Amino acid sequence: MPHASMHIEPFFDPVTGTVSYVLADTDAGQAAVIDPVLDFEPKSGTLTSASSDRIIEYVRRQGWQVQWILETHAHADHLSGAQHIRHHLGGKVAIGAHIRAVQQLFRSVFHFERSFLPDGSQFDHLFEDGETFHVGGLELTALHVPGHTPADMAYRVGDDVFVGDTLFMPDVGTARADFPGGDAATLYRSIQRLLALPAHTRLHMCHDYPPENRAPAWVSTVAEQRSGNIHVHEGVTEAAFVQMRTARDATLAMPTLILPSVQVNVRAGKLPPAQDDGRTYIQLPINAFLKGAGAPQGMA
Repeated sequence: MPHASMHIEPFFDPVTGTVSYVLADTDAGQAAVIDPVLDFEPKSGTLTSASSDRIIEYVRRQGWQVQWILETHAHADHLSGAQHIRHHLGGKVAIGAHIRAVQQLFRSVFHFERSFLPDGSQFDHLFEDGETFHVGGLELTALHVPGHTPADMAYRVGDDVFVGDTLFMPDVGTARADFPGGDAATLYRSIQRLLALPAHTRLHMCHDYPPENRAPAWVSTVAEQRSGNIHVHEGVTEAAFVQMRTARDATLAMPTLILPSVQVNVRAGKLPPAQDDGRTYIQLPINAFLKGAGAPQGMA
């Protein structure tokens, strides 16, 4: 049964296709913010906060106190608004404990400063699989659902689950699994864990990339995913999924914001340290994700 005082408010960012959420116990006046977004314009390097400011204004109007800022994973398509939300509303910034593996992977890619430690200490809390915690009187369970990245988490509260980048709406399918540390077979097993929940369970997506014939949407049920997900409906075997996902991922371009996003998001949404001139810089490592031969020669 749904909790009588539970409220879920979605915020859709059409630029990145990301859905952020405010989850609240309205009786207790306590809330969590899930996957907030900052607005980054890569051509000019402009970083602004309109998307997160919408959430801040909404929470303030309700008069709620933020206890948690929950990240489902270190996103590759947007910069996290966690620190901006925390600065204005408070709350602990949390992610799955396996973020340490993601930090280790990318520390060398971006040649992070010596003081950066891949130990998750940049976050206020690291969730273990199955760990329970509270937003007011609401009890949530953190579920480790790796595959898209090693550290993906879903957050379950009663009959509702915030699934992060595992599943998309049934007509869009599933998340890619070709980022460093990703694995299609692992993603399949994580999805099956979610689809083993009761059929009426509501699944709240972190993204939607809608086809032209419908408006953006972000809630489906386990039953709808089992019957209609174009990638992983009932009857699709792990081997078939891995073959499909691997072939599809090979055709996908890297997300536009992967390089700025990851180096900020593994820091819990904090920017890299300022340089001697007082400016903050986002690094652009050359050929960090180059697949196969083809790099130009003689340029060094």
